[in-house]
Amino acid sequence: MFRMRLHPRRALRIVLVVSMVLFVILNFQMIPDSSEEQRLRNHHMVAGGGLAVEDMHVQLGNSQRNARHGDDHKSDADFRVSLSRPVHPKIVIAAGSNQTQPASLQGPSLTLNTSNLEEIKQEIQRLNKEQYVHNLDKFGLALGSESIVMVIQAHNRADHLKLLISSLSKVRGIDNVLLVVSHDVYSHELNELIGSITFCPVLQIFFPHSQQIYHNRFPGEDPNDCPRDIKKDQAVLKQCNNAGHPDKYGHYRESKYCQTKHHWIWKLRFVFEEVRLLEGYEGHVLLLEDDYYVSEDILFSLQMMQNVRNKDCADCRMLVLGNYDKSQNYKVNGGKVERAYWISSKHNMGMAFTRNLWTEIKKCGKEFCDHDDYNWDWTLQHLSMKCVPNKIRLLKMKATRVFHIGECGMHTKSKNCDPAAKVRQVETQLTQNRQYLFPNTVAVDGDSRFKLRDPKANGGWGDNRDRNMCHSFFNKSIPPFLR
Repeated sequence: MFRMRLHPRRALRIVLVVSMVLFVILNFQMIPDSSEEQRLRNHHMVAGGGLAVEDMHVQLGNSQRNARHGDDHKSDADFRVSLSRPVHPKIVIAAGSNQTQPASLQGPSLTLNTSNLEEIKQEIQRLNKEQYVHNLDKFGLALGSESIVMVIQAHNRADHLKLLISSLSKVRGIDNVLLVVSHDVYSHELNELIGSITFCPVLQIFFPHSQQIYHNRFPGEDPNDCPRDIKKDQAVLKQCNNAGHPDKYGHYRESKYCQTKHHWIWKLRFVFEEVRLLEGYEGHVLLLEDDYYVSEDILFSLQMMQNVRNKDCADCRMLVLGNYDKSQNYKVNGGKVERAYWISSKHNMGMAFTRNLWTEIKKCGKEFCDHDDYNWDWTLQHLSMKCVPNKIRLLKMKATRVFHIGECGMHTKSKNCDPAAKVRQVETQLTQNRQYLFPNTVAVDGDSRFKLRDPKANGGWGDNRDRNMCHSFFNKSIPPFLR
């Protein structure tokens, strides 16, 4: 039989061909689906910075760090990690789409007769029901667990609110935020001011039980209300309203002080439970007031704090951006946070928390409404000590990103009540420390040493009408005075 002799070169060629075929087959099977590959990449990366979410508080990407050394003419802000829309948002409305809002919806009327209280009441009911969002068609909205919703509690201080809005317009990433403004005064001046905002979507809501509407009866000041300092036996003889229930110090209610606590808790319940756009929202809600001023890196700092919390303080349920320290050292503390438990006088400015903490506060609704203190923040400290499980633990920025510019507020008076003068001081401070904003790293720098205590109640909340109205917010019932 004839046998073909296999030449070594031919054998080598066959081996190479077979190897190449096997290599192609194996690699073809291992190529990932491009859509899945992109999904995984998006899941682990933060747009704009190229950083894994869990590493965002550790360092900047190498390309960014190298660029900073090689391009000195650009500002530091050009090399910061940019804020982006959430990777997997649960609430998405595309800009310019017909998903936004029906054309029939509109914001506050600019022709309403503001001297007609019944018209104001009806307009407020309409606005709270329709929930028109300014600029939604321009920006759209994408909200996920890493998003931030800002909520401003506003009174009738247009000059202060204008300055706050000016500071918000400079905030990096503000266009990805839903801004909610909760009013207890309806005025054309305030509505026009909010309507002038062009940098983000804005929702206006209105506290429906304000002194403006009920100016001569509860919850405003009824002519038959007991004077603050009248003795109880005299009040009983006079048969003034709620004569049998002064506060723990023997004083009767002052409506202008009670309204703030009512508005604060109503606002929280409305945002978390009534705003349809936020149904199922799992991200943070940042609380501001109309006499605040913020730094341009407030959102950046808050998102960095979220990452630190996830790694180093899993039981922290609140993030606090502001503090009242007279001396601020941004060079040393610009990227430092401290762990603490809620203290009203130290942690009530620039608070951010999620629906989880709201749920705990809601469970303590009876304690909140029956506690004889007209201050919402002192009441919250009482809840933290006596009702909320394991107290309210938090992370606080050691170098403030929120500033109080209301020198003449409800509790404080000053010789200089010009908020613009205060803003000039703040801007000077921020300009001098600009290089320390947008810190490359944010880390925990110890624990607060302040002694915890259940604060002594300040009174002013002994009237059963206040307590009953407060309870109605929690149980979603009609307030007794409206029945």
